[in-house]
Amino acid sequence: MRKTKPKKRILLPDPKFNDTLVTRFVNMMMYDGKKNTAFTIFYDAINRIEEKTKENGLDTWKKAMTNIMPTVEVKSRRVGGATFQIPSEIRPDRRISLSIKWMINYSRGRNEKTMADRLAGEIIAASKGEGAAMKKKEDTHRMAEANKAFSHFRA
Repeated sequence: MRKTKPKKRILLPDPKFNDTLVTRFVNMMMYDGKKNTAFTIFYDAINRIEEKTKENGLDTWKKAMTNIMPTVEVKSRRVGGATFQIPSEIRPDRRISLSIKWMINYSRGRNEKTMADRLAGEIIAASKGEGAAMKKKEDTHRMAEANKAFSHFRA
């Protein structure tokens, strides 16, 4: 275990919406340090959302992120030679992190032509409570519910 907790890095807000959460999302989406490309993809996706839904794209994205955020997850723990899946609450920072990861991974798995289209499609689906990322959240919650009996093993 670590001696001290690492310092939190301060993220600069993005240039268009002045939001640090957008920067965090783009940083996780970025490949090979190509931040400009990642920002372009994100902004294009937001524009496509506005075209399709006739609503504010950033608000739709934030709603989608909130919908995807899980509240509980299962963690493996060995107790007396057996491994149990123990449900536990998720701290706020990890909730955001998981929702970003799921949104990006399931966007990449979609079959639209460009990444901006895929991301826009996944964001619109998640904001409506549909899509693969939403299913992942529900599966995670279902796993936690199914293993509720082992919650007394929590450390």
